[in-house]
Amino acid sequence: MELVSNHKEDMHEHVSLKYVNITPSRDECVYTSCYCEENVWKLCEHISTQTQVSLDEVYAAFISNERRKVPIWKQKSSRGCEPVVWDYHVILLHQNKQGQSFIYDLDTVLPFPCPFDIYTKEAFRTDCGLRPAFWRKLRVIPAQTYLKRFSSDRSHMKDSSGKWRMPPPQYPCITTTDSTMNLDDFISMDLKAGYGEVYSLSEFVEHFGEKS
Repeated sequence: MELVSNHKEDMHEHVSLKYVNITPSRDECVYTSCYCEENVWKLCEHISTQTQVSLDEVYAAFISNERRKVPIWKQKSSRGCEPVVWDYHVILLHQNKQGQSFIYDLDTVLPFPCPFDIYTKEAFRTDCGLRPAFWRKLRVIPAQTYLKRFSSDRSHMKDSSGKWRMPPPQYPCITTTDSTMNLDDFISMDLKAGYGEVYSLSEFVEHFGEKS
């Protein structure tokens, strides 16, 4: 994940008292800056090892578009009230059996986890008023599929001379028996390719948001 443009706001933590966090606390999570796809993979891996919640309720959501320019507000690397424009970003979505949806984003200043409707309003806002080049799309992949299919050799984080743009995680690269690098398959918003389902921002909010 690379920063396209750099733009921090503080916000009081607020999470539903009836909802139980399904991951370690923010400070205890495995985290490497600019490797959001692996941070979320590690969250999925943790959830898969405990019996608190079914993995069927959990998704990895890639945020990008055809031009790989997606503005997201309330990011740690934000400056003032401006959004950060990423080439892509990845968050974890939990939709429980009671119909509640929560977002886990280790790069946000919003609560961790954050109620879905708060996160989408604060971090995504709306595509209205944005140029089409910045409209957000989301590829939502079941956590079980993500754990089985995702792989990355981290080559996208090296420059032309082979130097790291950002220091990589200290654990080994995530690979599968079939692939050592398929990150682009997950970033792509091609409806006919890849894993999971692709949504426009409004479709994503309608599908996973609170039903009135």
